[in-house]
Amino acid sequence: MNRLLAIIAIVFAIAFCFVGVPDGAIAMLVVGALSFGLVLVIRREEDDALFLTNLFVVALLVRLLLAAIIFSFDLIEFFGPDAKTYMDVGKLISGIWNGTVDPTTPLARAVLRMNGPGWGMNYFSGMIYWVAGSNLLIGQAICSFFGAATVPVVYMCAKRIYSNREVARYSAIIIALFPSMIVWSSQFLKDGLMIFFLVLTMTMVLEIQKKLSLRSGAILAFSLIAIFSLRFYIFYMVAAAVFGSFVVGFGSSTSTIVRRLAAVIFVGGALAFFGIFQIATDDFGRFATVDRFESSRKWASDEAVSGFVKSGDGDIRTPLGALMVFPVGLTYLLLAPFPWQAVNFRQAVTIPEIFVWWAMLPLAVFGLYYTLRNRLRPAIPVLLFSSMLTVVYALFQGNVGTAYRQRTQIQVFLMIFVAVGWVLFRERRENTEMLRMASRRRINIEN
Repeated sequence: MNRLLAIIAIVFAIAFCFVGVPDGAIAMLVVGALSFGLVLVIRREEDDALFLTNLFVVALLVRLLLAAIIFSFDLIEFFGPDAKTYMDVGKLISGIWNGTVDPTTPLARAVLRMNGPGWGMNYFSGMIYWVAGSNLLIGQAICSFFGAATVPVVYMCAKRIYSNREVARYSAIIIALFPSMIVWSSQFLKDGLMIFFLVLTMTMVLEIQKKLSLRSGAILAFSLIAIFSLRFYIFYMVAAAVFGSFVVGFGSSTSTIVRRLAAVIFVGGALAFFGIFQIATDDFGRFATVDRFESSRKWASDEAVSGFVKSGDGDIRTPLGALMVFPVGLTYLLLAPFPWQAVNFRQAVTIPEIFVWWAMLPLAVFGLYYTLRNRLRPAIPVLLFSSMLTVVYALFQGNVGTAYRQRTQIQVFLMIFVAVGWVLFRERRENTEMLRMASRRRINIEN
């Protein structure tokens, strides 16, 4: 690690200990242990270890700084009020495990269920509160770690798709420093965890495509289970992208076919062993009906000033209605919040980031075009998942705030295309400059 960065990290860790006593110190111990383990993995797995270690530390410090600000100034309501729900759930589950809360009450049974939306976050919260006591700060710190850990995983994912270190580096830099990535992974929310496991899943798929190992198969199965426990409806799209990529594969040799088949059997068997397919089927029937999504979409719009579903808009329960809704939903999902529609300070502070994001979109399109033409096979899992999630969110979202927040799950992969577009742009500019210089030299020689 860079010496100056190491000094800054040590000073910051000491200061963080005083943000909440003893919560800050406990948070630093946990995050320090997790970070040490991740750095060991980085040093063993990547030849660009110094760059990745430095960037990971920078990403972690930025996220922990925002976490400390949110905690110190009680800005939970402003940034992510869902964190209070996870606080309450964590305390309740911790009380049940400690024997101080009756586990037979309806509320206790509800938070202990292992089906339905977000039960994994309930247990994650309960574990933190059971181990560390009433400690919101450690929850924020752990989520900050996972947000920062996404940076080296994105690097690995991009490098495995494009075999280009520059693309991998720029992808990691963007994820490390892009504002929305920092905001949603600095809080006690499941967004940072979701993004991490989504990228980890895609990276393990690419790893297995090249070389099947028990470790990569186990990590892939665990990532899929984690995604299912956090947002079960995304699990279907991820699973489809994973198994679809195995079907297409990287070749037609006997060893490749055997490897793909073994991966499908291993991961599918692991999910079946834990009952994921059965639970997912039950949850889909109960919570993922089109009627329920249509009702949720209209409610999100009607109950919020920032809703963009208006009365008379299409009903997604019919094909024609879905076609009417999709263009509007896609526009808001990818581009909102629009600066001229900012209705409060929370939306106004996103305006600088929105301008930067809009400026990146041409590069994303350029990078996507290159990928489709030249790197389609290795990019299939990312392309399948991103496309399916984009369509689903475009149809089912009705609120600007929710669209902006959940866009990060797609954006994390779009940023890889942005990096590809930027590298191609720089190469073309350098080639043009070299041709111009060569032309000048030839003219001087002739003269």
